[in-house]
Amino acid sequence: MLRRLLGDWRPTRLDLLLSLAVGITGLVESFGRQGSQPGQISDPVPLAVGVVVTGTLLLLRRRFPTTLLLALISIGLAVRAVAGHEYYAAWHFYSTLILVHTVASAAELRSRRGLAGLACVLAAYVGLQMQVFQSNDIAEVMITAVFMGVAYGSGILLRRQIDRTLRLAEHAIRLEMEREERARLAVAEERTRIARELHDIVSHNVSVMTLHTGGVRMRLGEDHKLERDMLLGVERAGREAVEELQLMLGVLRGTGDPDPGASQPGLERLDELVTQVREAGLDVRLRITGEPRPLPPGLALSAYRVIQEALTNVLKHSPAAGADVVIAHSLTGLDVEITNDGTGGGRGSDGQRSDGQRPGGHGLVGMRERTAMHGGELSTGPVPGGGYRVVARFPLDASATTG
Repeated sequence: MLRRLLGDWRPTRLDLLLSLAVGITGLVESFGRQGSQPGQISDPVPLAVGVVVTGTLLLLRRRFPTTLLLALISIGLAVRAVAGHEYYAAWHFYSTLILVHTVASAAELRSRRGLAGLACVLAAYVGLQMQVFQSNDIAEVMITAVFMGVAYGSGILLRRQIDRTLRLAEHAIRLEMEREERARLAVAEERTRIARELHDIVSHNVSVMTLHTGGVRMRLGEDHKLERDMLLGVERAGREAVEELQLMLGVLRGTGDPDPGASQPGLERLDELVTQVREAGLDVRLRITGEPRPLPPGLALSAYRVIQEALTNVLKHSPAAGADVVIAHSLTGLDVEITNDGTGGGRGSDGQRSDGQRPGGHGLVGMRERTAMHGGELSTGPVPGGGYRVVARFPLDASATTG
């Protein structure tokens, strides 16, 4: 029965502390003020029993606040009836204040439960006047009302603060879930875009390989029948591969995508990109170090897209007047660095704030996906003195170069 009433509820540490405080101080008051003089307790046992019962009930104050407040009124009346009317125990008064505060914090005043709690608080106040202050002046009545009002008002404020905290927590959780969903969709969208671009590159390269294989087969004489048959098989496999690519990846292309036959940009078109950005009002300074060498089309496209995204975001989200683009070729890889000189608003080349978050965009998602696709790494961050830097490092094996 008790388990059914309490359910999964357990008393908190504050409940335990309040229960112990009321019980200990009440027992000290009951036996410490024992005596036959006016203002003393002639028989402390009824008060001691009452404080033990009250302290025990306070453990359940958050579970049944209204019921316990009514029970506390009854306990006070019973103790007064048994012990006489010469002394009113202080523990009963501050136990009443504790329960009044708990009742106010338990439910919204406009609800049925809140109205019932307010009625019990008023009943408790009337009970106090009947038990204690029936012979006192108006000042004592007002002082009791002030204490009761403060206890009830603090309970209301506590409940509102808890409700506000819960709403903020729910809002934060919802925002975090939406942010994760947007990030997931941005990653999926960027991967789809990369797949479309790689589809064009792979289809083009396989088509070229197939055409070259066919050209070699046609140049062989009739005395190379075995070689011609083998090359014919390679040629057929190439055509089938192109068809499969069109079936598997062609569905990724939307109506707003560029022409499938158009060549994808690479670093050879970087001058054109720099010119366009300069015309838009950003002073771009391009510098190339090392000895350039042919790059795999997919890697060249990714490097171009990283530079394009970084410069575009400088135009959209940064107050920078200029940006430096450095492309470093080496035997082991390709490094791309974009640094702007913007200092206002704490934004950098990716429209980032100083904490690395760009409002409303996922520019870093695309850069990171393209860099990671080739086994590279992307690093971003503010520059001391102002500005923002984006660095993409693409590892490059000598056998991976073309031409």
